[in-house]
Amino acid sequence: MKIVPIEEINVGDSAEITKYMTLDMIKAFAGISEDFNPVHIDADYASKSRYKRQIIHGLMASSLFSGLFGTELPGEGCVYKSQNIRFKRPIYVDDEVTAKVEVVNIDIKRKVISFTTRCFVKGKVMIDGESEIFMS
Repeated sequence: MKIVPIEEINVGDSAEITKYMTLDMIKAFAGISEDFNPVHIDADYASKSRYKRQIIHGLMASSLFSGLFGTELPGEGCVYKSQNIRFKRPIYVDDEVTAKVEVVNIDIKRKVISFTTRCFVKGKVMIDGESEIFMS
């Protein structure tokens, strides 16, 4: 883990992670979240849904932002203040997701950093949002 002091953070700084979304991960997330919607965990059910295939939990992909904030930018000791999320397209089982956060504003006095938060699959925006992070 690292920590980047707020004084060293600039608008435009970013961090990203890419993760392959497996069925085992989806089942584990269902257990944690108690969201056992069959569109996530039942291939037969999902094949008859509007998506035609199993989709991952949108919040599973969005949770990658938390990891980026806590370990990369700004790093250790920061805490979520807010998160807006717009789910633009479904993310399917076995998709490779890239989550990216980018600094858009820094309030040194309040120790708050604002970010755009996006998840991509094959270069397409799947999840779009904004967040604010408190620095300790």
